[in-house]
Amino acid sequence: MTDRGPAQGRHVPVLRERTIDLLEPALARPGAVYLDATLGMGGHAEGVLDRFPGVSVVGVDRDREALALAEERLRRFGDRFRAVHSVYDRLGAVLDSLGIETVQAILFDLGVSSLQLDETDRGFAYRVAAPLDMRMDQSGGPTAADVLNTYPASELARVLAEYGEERYARKIAAAVVGERERAPFTTSERLVELLRRVIPVSSQRQSGHPAKRTFQALRIEVNDELGTWQRAVAVAIERLAVGGRIAVLSYHSLEDRITKRAFAAGAASSTPPGLPVELPDHAPYLRLLTRGAEEPTEAEVTANPRAASARLRVAERIREGAPARPDHPRKGPTR
Repeated sequence: MTDRGPAQGRHVPVLRERTIDLLEPALARPGAVYLDATLGMGGHAEGVLDRFPGVSVVGVDRDREALALAEERLRRFGDRFRAVHSVYDRLGAVLDSLGIETVQAILFDLGVSSLQLDETDRGFAYRVAAPLDMRMDQSGGPTAADVLNTYPASELARVLAEYGEERYARKIAAAVVGERERAPFTTSERLVELLRRVIPVSSQRQSGHPAKRTFQALRIEVNDELGTWQRAVAVAIERLAVGGRIAVLSYHSLEDRITKRAFAAGAASSTPPGLPVELPDHAPYLRLLTRGAEEPTEAEVTANPRAASARLRVAERIREGAPARPDHPRKGPTR
């Protein structure tokens, strides 16, 4: 247990009741297994365990501190809850290790968690001075400082433009390379100061805090969030039982685009045009349960401002047959 207070008082789950409502037909099955692939501090998992006494939950997270908080929060459910330290694109191996072939419901709550934003020593928040870390799993791997201090200007500009949709990516990258020759980047404060100098004041007035897009891009790169999600969604659909449901909460357009494409591919027939009958192996294997992406209500955003950018998509597995699993290697330079 960490010394910063229990999870219940530090985190408001986004769209919890709506998400559980959409998963309910799958969770109501006898002996159902719910896979919370991004457990965080356990808010969604707690809602499922409270509402469905017959459900068992497997909670996965790469953040060890989040796992410790969730385990404390969910201890009252005994062996109905199991926590696993892993990245969610390794779900197949996680389920294999537990002897679970398929699950009835899966939730992915993507992006950075409240825990990571609130704890300044993690380096995710740009409004406070902190070490430039941004790793969701602090046990290893490159930090945001490593990216800033080692990537060539062209690669850094690509990261900022692609993952942060930053229009001044090349200008920022050039400034970072010039500045790091004087001294390596170590803190968020110094990076924010650079961004305030480089990004035009007029753009800052129109687009909000000048560090918002750069910090998002660095976080995605450090944690390989988009590559991990592209791999994970295919694995998750593959391990979803027929009649099972998968819910995805995303918080920026790049995540949501990957989700939309994966769900749309599963909901469409791949039978070659011109054939008079549907080929069984080419029939849709998913049914979409949300019309587009659902957004939180005004009341929820008022109660929990971090829900504002959330987008919810839910689909149901309707037949056997695994989707093609893409291989999306990491784009960053070899270190």
